[in-house]
Amino acid sequence: MLEYTKTILQKVSFDKSLFKKELKKSIKWLHKEEVLTLYAWCMLTFGETYGELIRDVFKSM
Repeated sequence: MLEYTKTILQKVSFDKSLFKKELKKSIKWLHKEEVLTLYAWCMLTFGETYGELIRDVFKSM
């Protein structure tokens, strides 16, 4: 499921609101260990563009 989530986030990364929506959904679906992995991957992959958004979404979980 983690790999599927990464694929979806890459496909919607052109739109901030879609990215946020999909990120929130994916956190609900994944196991706790996978969520930590997803956070690290998101920050490496999208940190420059959406770093603040990513931190906010993960902080509110």
